[in-house]
Amino acid sequence: MRAIVLVCLADGLVGISYGAVAVNAGVEPWVVIALTLLVLAGASEILFVGIVAAGGSPVTAALAGLLVNSRHLPFGLAIHEVVGTGWRRVVGTHLMNDESVVFALDQDTLSRKRAAFWACGLGILLCWPAGAAIGVFAGSVIEDTDAFGLDAMFPAVLLALVFPALRVRRTRRAALIGAVVAIAATPFLPAGVPVLLSLVGLLFGLGRAKPSQTEAVS
Repeated sequence: MRAIVLVCLADGLVGISYGAVAVNAGVEPWVVIALTLLVLAGASEILFVGIVAAGGSPVTAALAGLLVNSRHLPFGLAIHEVVGTGWRRVVGTHLMNDESVVFALDQDTLSRKRAAFWACGLGILLCWPAGAAIGVFAGSVIEDTDAFGLDAMFPAVLLALVFPALRVRRTRRAALIGAVVAIAATPFLPAGVPVLLSLVGLLFGLGRAKPSQTEAVS
């Protein structure tokens, strides 16, 4: 429970940054709050707001967000017993996120899995919108959020999520190819489209390959 509380508070702090930067970029405050309550998925919300703020199409931004959230499909398969049935499954599906799934899978028994899942899910449902609301207010008062480094929290959080996966050589190769494609396409295509094109890295980087000796041992 202590770890869950700390993670939820950390999400709230990121939410403050998200709300402040989003409003400062011209996104309507009600849109920011609505996204935190209806989408409840920080990475896709940050990506959506970033693309729209950069002048990209909302449709492209929504597609990018859906691609990011596609990881919820295997999440659902992994914890279908934890979420429950009936109305609990409807609510639990909305509360499903990286943190609640990880905490649930880390437990030994089904009862502990359910307790961890609901505690973390409800905690983030409280902390993420609350943090974003505080950020929205701060962003409307602070003229230059960049001066406080709030804009740096987005890429910092995303990089922190990505770096552990880069220990695997094939994943590192896919990420490198995708990054090169996105950077090369950025000057020529609307905001958000280069992110979608970067998925070609999966085709070339994660194709069947003979594992190295280190990967085989691991």
